[in-house]
Amino acid sequence: MTNRITQTFKALASLNSTAFVGYMMGGDPDRTQSQKLLNALPDAGVDIIELGMPFTDPAADGPTIEDAGLRSLKAGTSLSTILDMVRDFRKTNVTTPLIIMGYCNPVHHMGYSAFAKAASEAGVDGAIIVDLPPEEDSELRAAFEAHDLALIRLATPTTDAARLPKVVAGTKGFVYYVSMTGITGSAMTKGGAIKDQVAAVRKASSLPVVVGFGVKTPERATEIARDADGVVVGSAIVQTFHEHGHDAAIALVRSLAEATHNA
Repeated sequence: MTNRITQTFKALASLNSTAFVGYMMGGDPDRTQSQKLLNALPDAGVDIIELGMPFTDPAADGPTIEDAGLRSLKAGTSLSTILDMVRDFRKTNVTTPLIIMGYCNPVHHMGYSAFAKAASEAGVDGAIIVDLPPEEDSELRAAFEAHDLALIRLATPTTDAARLPKVVAGTKGFVYYVSMTGITGSAMTKGGAIKDQVAAVRKASSLPVVVGFGVKTPERATEIARDADGVVVGSAIVQTFHEHGHDAAIALVRSLAEATHNA
């Protein structure tokens, strides 16, 4: 599974291009509309998909994604629903890497080994579990290793030089650099700082570095893409999909992907 991620970054590097990583909340506002958006993302230019799994207490998420998660839960979405969405996606797409992003509680409730097995069989490539630090993820990491899944960790502006090696150790696929302190959808650090921060992560890890949290416009995506291996957009896509529907969300994704790829 990790091979899909590696091959994607290699292919983009050969084109001197940056990966566009698109986030959406699974099951928002319901399974049918959410599945339609998920299936359409690759053709709109998304190189790697982050599929959110809803949770009742999303501490790292801003109001846009928190509200999307609540809508998803109200529609009856569970972790099993998210895996079913991946299975349906894989019926027509076997090349685009797909990462599940969310919180530990639903995964722990299913059981780490059971989750890793089910995720692998569904066609998941890895997961970002935002509230599970390196000191506490050894059991999940072992389960992921057994099923060739990437456990992707977050580095932040507050991750100092002493801690960074621990964060990147055992990480697979890529390192997700959170460009600011705070919740999703907040304002980003200025461009010059991003370049230095990405360089620091690259010094600690040979993996690609993707940057997210707060990228909302094609112009900002272009700025970040010049320094990073990938650019992540989430809240802007989720908000546009909720307020203006499928076609508007896909139009936004196309513009962001084009800006990222052409940077």
